[in-house]
Amino acid sequence: MIVLKSSWELARMREAGRIVAQALAYLVERIKPGMATRELDLLTEAFINRKKGVPSFKGYRGFPASLCVSVNEEVVHGIPGPRILKQGDIVSLDIGAIYRGYQGDAALTVGVGEISDEAQDLIATARGALWAGIAQAQDGLHMGDISGAIQHYAESRGYSVVREYTGHGIGRQMHEDPQVPNFGRPGRGPALKAGMTLALEPMVNVGGYLTRVQDDNWTVVTDDGKLSAHFEHTIAIREGEPEILTAP
Repeated sequence: MIVLKSSWELARMREAGRIVAQALAYLVERIKPGMATRELDLLTEAFINRKKGVPSFKGYRGFPASLCVSVNEEVVHGIPGPRILKQGDIVSLDIGAIYRGYQGDAALTVGVGEISDEAQDLIATARGALWAGIAQAQDGLHMGDISGAIQHYAESRGYSVVREYTGHGIGRQMHEDPQVPNFGRPGRGPALKAGMTLALEPMVNVGGYLTRVQDDNWTVVTDDGKLSAHFEHTIAIREGEPEILTAP
């Protein structure tokens, strides 16, 4: 069931989103070669707690951390641990937080020190695909308008979009209806209505769109081992322009 959010629910989601945005900015300032990914997770959990939020991810379906850290060919759901980040890596940081019962969810991909031109272009394309999708999140349009815009933006630049994982509705639960695919045809799918809150999250690959899950049963990697980048914002559809609830 698609739930349209009231003004007071949006207010709580704005605060959850603000915590997520601030946590991401906090990590981006601190990430550097030589850090273990578990250090980023500890920073995330402490930051969210200081802001009177609750980490969404920790314990969700058994996930063991407050942050998803996905490096290079890892697409999403990477588990923080002893892995040491090195110069030239690209890292997807995905954070969720709960504030007074409501959720915020956002992600971005950053380089560790100097990165290759290929990696820079991939990151720019994934970020652009997110904004292309957000531009179509308009009352009266359709889910396919968002999905098609994301797909067209990425593919027109020579990249592929992951099809096995999607964006989603969000509110009291991290994952609500409807799904928000990163590929599709404009004009198709559920109608978009003011009051819907969605997490848009394109995952863009240098190679093909196929993925596989590693032995930890969480970390998703590209099937061909090529780089992937991931960006996400939680948004609210309004009567005019969409509102980005996880804006910095």
